[in-house]
Amino acid sequence: MSKTAELKIGDASYQLPLVEGTENETGIDIGSLRSESGLITLDPGFKNTGSTKSAITFLDGEKGILRYRGYSIEELAEKSTFIEVAYLLIYGELPTPEQLSAFQNDIKVHTLVHEDIKKILEGFPSNAHPMGVLSSLVTSLTAFYPESLDPNRSADKVNLSIIRILAKMPTFAAWAYKNEVGHPVNYPDNELDYCSNFLKMMFALPAEKYEVDPVIANALDKLLILHADHEQNCSTSTVRVVGSSQASLYASISAGINALWGPLHGGANSAVINMLENIKKDGGDTKKWMAKAKDKDDPFRLMGFGHRVYKNFDPRAKIIKKAADDVLAKLGVNDPVLDIAKGLEEVALNDEYFVERKLYPNVDFYSGIIYRALGIPVDMFTVMFALGRLPGWIAQWKEMRENHEPIGRPRQIYVGENLRPYKGVSER
Repeated sequence: MSKTAELKIGDASYQLPLVEGTENETGIDIGSLRSESGLITLDPGFKNTGSTKSAITFLDGEKGILRYRGYSIEELAEKSTFIEVAYLLIYGELPTPEQLSAFQNDIKVHTLVHEDIKKILEGFPSNAHPMGVLSSLVTSLTAFYPESLDPNRSADKVNLSIIRILAKMPTFAAWAYKNEVGHPVNYPDNELDYCSNFLKMMFALPAEKYEVDPVIANALDKLLILHADHEQNCSTSTVRVVGSSQASLYASISAGINALWGPLHGGANSAVINMLENIKKDGGDTKKWMAKAKDKDDPFRLMGFGHRVYKNFDPRAKIIKKAADDVLAKLGVNDPVLDIAKGLEEVALNDEYFVERKLYPNVDFYSGIIYRALGIPVDMFTVMFALGRLPGWIAQWKEMRENHEPIGRPRQIYVGENLRPYKGVSER
């Protein structure tokens, strides 16, 4: 017999099935609760509510585990590439050499965007936030490819939409950056790999011979792998909920970008740099600010240390720390803000207070350092996050559609006014 949980409310008793995942995660299936009892559950922020069964990403925050399709993030970051990981997330298995080659070539065929998209870009002022630009350009793909709106398209046509967004996202992200700095845009260079092409579109200037540094390209590739998916977070859940209405892939991804834009989600690495800038303005005394972080009566909060999900350590941070060290060593950047960051890191890794509480530098801390060293503006940090998260969003949207999941429709507990008579203006 299947396992159940018993819920007693007054004299009534309800049997609710238990659902067990492959990693022995257990949940209570309350799908029949309302029809049987008239009751719903209340869980603000859905912190304890499983909205779906998914085979994409496994995360255990207590043990510091992150796996994509069963592969550890440590092994993928060491041995794989971002494009290979994207294939894994979207299609469920690592590609064969022939599949990977075909996948890379398909992406290269579609990196160019319609010239009319430049007219949309030119309509934005230079002070437009690049996330707003990115979201708008992604949404515009529904106009250039109206067939993407058909929810009953064949699998081949859905796959074409997937390839197109993977191919064009680096172009859109680089163009959002060029708009912010007021430079002319660059077109894709399909002789380069995914990350090198993006870096060239970002940083090459007209009539300049731009050589992509392999250390920088490798660090970016690892960063994108580490951000590629992270289970049912705010933006991923948004993509699934929007997609559940049979909205197109492009509209769903755009919604995910907007969810990621919020400072409580995608803005963590930006907050790290803002914190470092404030410490610099105060004189750069890292010991003073670490003492403030220890003082429970002080409102200062240390950004980029610890993690709301990982209670032990962020497995991604160990990987990206080395990439950050490599980038700083390669570039030889002389930046007092980055010196402050290294000072905070040293204290946090050795101070008993932080070690006991497992307040280690997390992936946002190190990604902020890398982006700062590359000269990427703080407003662009979340765009970089979106570029990395794209394969995960696609995989989640695809899984939701293939599982024929119902339209998302949360319930509520009403706490407003009871029925009251209407009084016109003359009666008030």
